[in-house]
Amino acid sequence: MIAVTGATGNVGRALVDRLLAAGRPVRALTRDPERAALPERAEAVRFRPEEPAALFDGVTGVFLYARAVTEPLLAAARAAGVRHAVLLSSGIVREGADETHPIHVLHATAERLIRESGLEWTFLRPNGFAANALQWAPQIRAGNTVRGVYAHAVAAPIHEDDIAAVAERVLLDGGHEGAVHRLTGPRAATNADQVAAIGAAVGRELTFVEIDPRTAGPELFPHLDAYMLDRLLKTFEATVGVPPEITHTVERITGTPARTFTRWARDHAADFGAGPAA
Repeated sequence: MIAVTGATGNVGRALVDRLLAAGRPVRALTRDPERAALPERAEAVRFRPEEPAALFDGVTGVFLYARAVTEPLLAAARAAGVRHAVLLSSGIVREGADETHPIHVLHATAERLIRESGLEWTFLRPNGFAANALQWAPQIRAGNTVRGVYAHAVAAPIHEDDIAAVAERVLLDGGHEGAVHRLTGPRAATNADQVAAIGAAVGRELTFVEIDPRTAGPELFPHLDAYMLDRLLKTFEATVGVPPEITHTVERITGTPARTFTRWARDHAADFGAGPAA
């Protein structure tokens, strides 16, 4: 059996579906099983990280996201017989990175705890998620203008199901223990390019309007404190006009090329409201 933490998240849910389609039993760990709307064949279990002992009975492999990783959780997994932990880490963890960045600290700490746990491990380090574009969905549902920062910030966004496809192969196939896989989409796209692609997917012409990052916080990032907002904006600024890292890891591991952002936008057209704006 494979346990999947974050089973209702973008990557976790896609992985649950993939494992079930492959005929593998899945324990879907979620904080609210009653509202999770998971497939009936998945064993939905309430995720109580403070009570980890009951989570891993009969489990041989586990998919983890960084905030779920604690020493007691890993110790419970090992004691229950889990052999392999696959972590959804972050591409920010790399040689020469700013090790004080809060996103780096979170994921590097999770990686260290797993390395020290005695479990076999594989780390997936995706760069920007295509699903980050969902932050624009309320604006796109309301009209044809998207206000945002850094129209020319460049990324190679990765489809969440491509991450799940890699995780599936890593969990089910041998040979990935001790490996670090860096994951990206296949093509570079600016923020403005991404908005245009979403517009094509929903049948409308959308315009990206760049706003001053110094005043963007309350409007665009109300949930972030000042320190995290400053670090995030500096991360975005550093990508303006800079060609992103592009890997072919998805195709190498799964045998299928990574999907473009244009494909992601078509897959998620309903999230943005297809058809003409009201």
